Amino acid sequence: MIGGINISINRNTVTALKNLGLSDYEIKAYVANISLISATASEISLASNVPRSKIYEVLKSLAKKEFVEIEQGKPLKFNVIPPHEIMGKSRKQFNEKLDEAEDELNQIYEKQIPNVPAPLWLIHGPDKILKKEVEIISRAKKSLYFMAGLLFEEEIPDLKDSLDKAIKRGVHVKIILSPFYKDDETMDLNVLRELECEIKTLNVPIVKVLIRDDKEMLMGVAKIEDKKIMSRSAIGIWNQYTELVETIEGLYNFIWTTELFNKP
Repeated sequence: MIGGINISINRNTVTALKNLGLSDYEIKAYVANISLISATASEISLASNVPRSKIYEVLKSLAKKEFVEIEQGKPLKFNVIPPHEIMGKSRKQFNEKLDEAEDELNQIYEKQIPNVPAPLWLIHGPDKILKKEVEIISRAKKSLYFMAGLLFEEEIPDLKDSLDKAIKRGVHVKIILSPFYKDDETMDLNVLRELECEIKTLNVPIVKVLIRDDKEMLMGVAKIEDKKIMSRSAIGIWNQYTELVETIEGLYNFIWTTELFNKP
């Protein structure tokens, strides 16, 4: 029940509206206005149980926040802005602020990592390796070189989505894709081939390698038994030693150019 209207909204909706900057009175008035679509201040006050002494102040605040529009006349009418318009606009603004915050914090993070005495870490398990892959891809500015000689079950959707976003940001992406070593025979590698980037299919070593912007690298390996990947044994080596990154990138480009591993 919101005020005098038999409308129930759950706590999550109330919390969402509060996160958008609405007070308790503003939430009541806005929900009442949604149910009335267009109404006078007196009608909204009656429907919402917001005191008449407060209702004009509340509605003017809602108008300023672009939740309602004021229609001139005697008396004034208040027309509700459809929720999908408000949520869509707020979501866009929130995502823009989140992207700005991510960029700024990533810059601080990247500047500090080389100062750590040993910028080399071990990552255990396919889930954590995939998380690190997505994180590295999200930081790419210029280039991403990916060797997929080893793929885990359920990895492809997140991997494709992250690479697709990088490509749309203008990152130069190259992928060397092995048709043989994957965690599940039902995995559809054609999904990755839908990406708008350079892709070669080669019989490469049983390893995954991701190189970002000549600065950062992730290498993943796992035990193989009877040509099946033992996922639980997977280990990722996350590295920011520039010399090592440049060496592996050189090997990657050598394979890319010569197709050394093209033969079975």
